[in-house]
Amino acid sequence: MDITYHPAEPTVFGLPARQGRWLLIPLGVTVLLCLGTVYSWSVFRRPLELQMGISATASLLPFTLVLVCNAVMMPMTGFYMCRLGTRRVAAVGGAIVGLGYLLASLATQIETLTLAYGVVVGIGVGMTYGVPMAVVARWFPDRKGLAVGLTIIGFGLSPLVTAPLANTLIADLGVRPTLRIMGITFGLIILAISLALKLPPQDWHPYDGTIPHSNEAAHHGYPPHMMKSRSFYGLWICYTIGTLVGLTAIGISSPVGQEIININPSLAASSVALFALFNGISRPLFGWLSDRFRPHQVAIASYGLILLACVLMVNAQSGQVALYLVAFCLFWFCLGGWLAIAPTTTLRLFNPDHYAQNYGIVFTAYGVGALIGTLSAGQIRDWFGSYTYAFYPMAVLAIIGIVVAVTLLKPDHPHPHA
Repeated sequence: MDITYHPAEPTVFGLPARQGRWLLIPLGVTVLLCLGTVYSWSVFRRPLELQMGISATASLLPFTLVLVCNAVMMPMTGFYMCRLGTRRVAAVGGAIVGLGYLLASLATQIETLTLAYGVVVGIGVGMTYGVPMAVVARWFPDRKGLAVGLTIIGFGLSPLVTAPLANTLIADLGVRPTLRIMGITFGLIILAISLALKLPPQDWHPYDGTIPHSNEAAHHGYPPHMMKSRSFYGLWICYTIGTLVGLTAIGISSPVGQEIININPSLAASSVALFALFNGISRPLFGWLSDRFRPHQVAIASYGLILLACVLMVNAQSGQVALYLVAFCLFWFCLGGWLAIAPTTTLRLFNPDHYAQNYGIVFTAYGVGALIGTLSAGQIRDWFGSYTYAFYPMAVLAIIGIVVAVTLLKPDHPHPHA
């Protein structure tokens, strides 16, 4: 008698995995919501400037360094995640995030504040950031783009939740107690959720007849090392361009509204909430698109929207508020999109069993784009004399991105059935 053995389906929170796995997404969103508070740093800047007697430039240092440390730590963590386990990495990272906030609340000088917040919190964020995405990507081999996009929305929408919360706490309690409260809260939340962030058994997929979808040859004789592949360099360059253009646009969103469109400062500031909403919405949308279309096609669509936004702003005149809002919604939309396109494309083009290591290396593109983008945002008006001229090089970068996507962002050895 021929008996075929079917291993028992694993459970998640006591449910069959194909149902229970959906609960991992809101948990991942919650972790990234905590981590994304770094994008609410502007709320802390003014109170700290007044208390510590520092300049606006100095108060930006912790934010710049937290982005750099995050980008540096991501690839390093990727190589240890498989060895140490996702739960342990998330727990340690969450504890470091909480510790960084606590140390920042005790800092009396900008140097110690930068070290505590920029370095310690940045290391913790870099350690923890990739864990929820790695977990949901493995539990959703059939919908990896959508799952990753839904999870990472927490990081993008975090300022909409945490900035008003921090602002209220600062007004009621002061800036230092607020940092302490957030540090303790975030540390405990991430530590609690880390217990659930486990990977499925090797090669698991839902028992519903669905086979993990991929048009690429990532699992069929792909080059033994990702960095030998032309598609890696295509993805890295495209990700850098998308991040650089997006963060440059984010850095000049409010001043462009005030200087070119002549809207009042309060409207320019409140419009950022609208932009942040588009930044969050685009992540699951582009993740879903990345599941269904080839990587270069999704990249071209993103760059096309960036080009449209640049054309709108080059022709923008005083008083054209609607045009300004549409253009910058597109810029923020595409930046959020790249934070879903890049991890999903990494999963599609390269061995998903090594996703943590692979995406850690790919994520260095975000670090380069973030560093150049945040620095150029502050210099752009000095270089060009007007923010209008900033949109010409951004358009050129988008065109370069289209060329790179067409030529490099493709599998090296297409599968015959692709």
